[in-house]
Amino acid sequence: QVQLVESGGGLVQAGGSLRLSCAASGRTFSTYTMGWFRQAPGKEREFVTAITWSFANTYYADSVKGRFTISRDNAKNTVYLQMNSLKPEDTAVYYCAAGRPVVATMAGGYNYWGQGTQVTVSS
Repeated sequence: QVQLVESGGGLVQAGGSLRLSCAASGRTFSTYTMGWFRQAPGKEREFVTAITWSFANTYYADSVKGRFTISRDNAKNTVYLQMNSLKPEDTAVYYCAAGRPVVATMAGGYNYWGQGTQVTVSS
């Protein structure tokens, strides 16, 4: 069992930065692929980025490439999402997820989810 708690969301102006954190409980954290997804009002949840347990692979949605960076610290059981050059269209609730998905971009492959943290980008 893994429990995930996100933090770091907030209100920021366009062009600004935020760093989200996701703290995980459980001794098997290091064996999971960790992902970030987001859901804007009236829209479906969408993939943002993911990092495999071995650090060997990272994946990014086209909309965030070059602006967002995912990282993880297995010693601290924490995954981070550094978000730079934020745009109003990045406004959403951001969710951290853990699992062993066959396809890292697919939400259905993740077993554990956090409660979400709100990110609002003003224009």
